[in-house]
Amino acid sequence: MFILNKFMDIAEPWQLSFQDSGTKIMEGIVNLHNWILFYLIMISIFVSWFLIVIIREYNVSKHPISNKKLKDGTLIEIIWTITPALILITIALPSFKLLYLMDEILDPTITIKTIGRQWYWEYEYNDYKEPEINFESYMIPTDDLQDGQLRLLEVDNRLILPSLISIRVIITAADVLHSWTIPALGVKIDAIPGRLNQTSLYIKRNGVYYGQCSELCGVQHGFMPIVIKVVNIKEYIDWLKSYENN
Repeated sequence: MFILNKFMDIAEPWQLSFQDSGTKIMEGIVNLHNWILFYLIMISIFVSWFLIVIIREYNVSKHPISNKKLKDGTLIEIIWTITPALILITIALPSFKLLYLMDEILDPTITIKTIGRQWYWEYEYNDYKEPEINFESYMIPTDDLQDGQLRLLEVDNRLILPSLISIRVIITAADVLHSWTIPALGVKIDAIPGRLNQTSLYIKRNGVYYGQCSELCGVQHGFMPIVIKVVNIKEYIDWLKSYENN
């Protein structure tokens, strides 16, 4: 059974493009990719045309030359040195800006702690003392899947987050290296035992986002997916109240 979804928040068969972005950071990653791809296409076309012209018009049979007639071309040396340098600068500037934005930690409204374990994820909501909110998120086995659920991607407890709210995520691991990765959000953070890594999220739209552990962490590495359900702030508060009542 296929899931009809307006956005591509999961990998689809024969998909060649990125998943639809859910954050500004992911938008920046897609734009930078498209910008670099444009340069690559233009350079490839120019170099291919240049080579074809040289091979066809300046071969030995048409223009026999001797070593005495060969000389240095100072002008062309300057051109093919300065031009690549300028291209690299135009690529480097937006990439430096994006790297800065990815490392920037805004004043968070909500803090979530993510702990990678063999082989599941544990989540803690550190802003609420009563009740204390923490739960484990295991992959749903294939035999227990319901119609419409995704094989190897569904979990029993989804991480619930609000949209349009500044969120800080702290990531660590309890045993071996893991990696908390959600492609549509532009997030890929290593979970390292004994170390806290952090990232900021500001999710623009509601939806269900899927990810997986991207660090080889053992025999069950491919069976610890990540599922984030993003809702509006009212639904998020209602979820908190329902958790408190339980």
